[in-house]
Amino acid sequence: MTRDFYCDAVLLDMDGTLVDSTESVIRHWRIWTERHHLDLDKVLEFSHGRPTLETMKLVAPHLASVEEVRWLEAVESADQDGIKAVRGALPFVAALPTDRWAVVTSAPRRIAGERLSHAGIPMPSTLVCSDDVQKGKPDPEPYLRAAGLLGVAPERCLVFEDAPVGIESARSAGMEVVGLTTTFPPEKLGARICLADFAGVSVDQVVAADDALRISLP
Repeated sequence: MTRDFYCDAVLLDMDGTLVDSTESVIRHWRIWTERHHLDLDKVLEFSHGRPTLETMKLVAPHLASVEEVRWLEAVESADQDGIKAVRGALPFVAALPTDRWAVVTSAPRRIAGERLSHAGIPMPSTLVCSDDVQKGKPDPEPYLRAAGLLGVAPERCLVFEDAPVGIESARSAGMEVVGLTTTFPPEKLGARICLADFAGVSVDQVVAADDALRISLP
């Protein structure tokens, strides 16, 4: 039995949602924690879905600086091994009208572009990165900015997210959220609806007065 959502735009997180980058992200944070003799598990507890600087502020405030972020970004940029598209993500975004979807990520723009390219995901016409906002997830600013750039009311957006902080961000923006269990189990996501990936998710453009998109979930 399918579940249908009608919306004007689809907003997608990147890491863990469109792009499977878990191994890569863990590897890069391990390099950084070993450099500073920090606990990797503690860093990973806070890092997913948050901008790098915000994670550093939470786990090692004395190290949180633009210079440290740039150092880690250089490590990330030099190592794209293991990055691939989440199952079903490629046909899903290919079915979306180019002016009706956006990527909303806590990664900086350069890293976002490299990961999307490496995974074979087409570059969206609207991309909101950590560089573009004053407050990152879980604040609603990233998703509200994406909706504004697309010219769509927040309540007419459907969001796909894999992290609790991202889901909180989208919900605070007044958006419906579908959680993906690529990184966290359903009970930790807090989303009303959860999927394993994009397999079986379909898109139809409804020819009606509001020209809505119909997103059908398995």
